Amino acid sequence: MTELSLPQPSVRLDIWLWAARFFKTRSLAKQAVDTGKVAVAGQRPKSSRAVRVGEQLTIERGEEHFEIAVAALSDQRGPATMAQQLYVETEASKARRAETRALRIAARDGYQAPEHKPDKRARKLIRALGDLDAI
Repeated sequence: MTELSLPQPSVRLDIWLWAARFFKTRSLAKQAVDTGKVAVAGQRPKSSRAVRVGEQLTIERGEEHFEIAVAALSDQRGPATMAQQLYVETEASKARRAETRALRIAARDGYQAPEHKPDKRARKLIRALGDLDAI
């Protein structure tokens, strides 16, 4: 007697990225996959590729880089707490993201946003400072 192999459950990559809340819409997830911002096991996939539990993903979203392992599958977007249970992020990835976040915070240290919009006199001064060559 031969053993029947049951198909392993899978979900489309773009749908899983949307359900895991890496992207706000499925079309943004598809665009990220198509432009090479997502890699599966080091390979550049198609957005229709099937994702399975245990696969390693590298996701580039803006200035953030995630290295994760797929822990569960879902094709429905739920609350953030459930979405975080769909993957496990590596410790190296967490440390690297914390370091880049600290660098971004340090870079903007000392900048204070204005409390209100500039009035007519302040706008006139800003325009004058912006056009120093005209003087």
